[in-house]
Amino acid sequence: MTKSIILYSHPSGPNPWKVAIILEELAILYETSWVAKEDVKKEPFVLKNPNGRVPAIEDPNTGVTLFESGAIIQYLIDTYDKTNKLAYTNIPEKYLTVSWLHVQMSGQGPYFGQAAWFQWSHPEKDLTSAIDRYTNEIKRLVGVIDRHLKDTGAQYLVGNKCTYADLAFVMWDQLIPQLVSGWDFKTEVPYFAAWNDRIVARPAVQKVLADKAKATSH
Repeated sequence: MTKSIILYSHPSGPNPWKVAIILEELAILYETSWVAKEDVKKEPFVLKNPNGRVPAIEDPNTGVTLFESGAIIQYLIDTYDKTNKLAYTNIPEKYLTVSWLHVQMSGQGPYFGQAAWFQWSHPEKDLTSAIDRYTNEIKRLVGVIDRHLKDTGAQYLVGNKCTYADLAFVMWDQLIPQLVSGWDFKTEVPYFAAWNDRIVARPAVQKVLADKAKATSH
């Protein structure tokens, strides 16, 4: 009998919820273990993730403990997506999907995260140049996706199939209205906006968005 994966998470950060979406999409049993912000940099959590950040997972079915959301997503796909619901097996599509996941990990996550930090958390408040730097990077990256979708005529990042790469972007993208105030992205980048709407409409994404709203409402 399959046992539940433990997902170590914190309610406010987008990255653990990226993993939750994949777990939901693949109907993998899991339970969430909340880790307080003050506990992520010390034992016992750093024994699970030496980098001291959520998410991390423990999979009792394989004995694997893993950290970093991108690595966790790839592990879940390789281990549990037996029907290739969210992945391709043919080349080049298989590796193009990996490429887009790396864009999310190396581009979207850091740029959006830094924009959020300098707008909401940094102790110094006169940081117009830093905020402009990262909000412009958000617009640039969104524009890359918009142009790609327009040029390819595809519904998703790789062809007309929603993959784990598409799903990896969705939680950070929900912050665009707060991070880039007054930007009418639905008009300026319509291909991106339509793509985002398609992903958000998926039942698994809707469930995770509802779970996040509930977890952050306390």
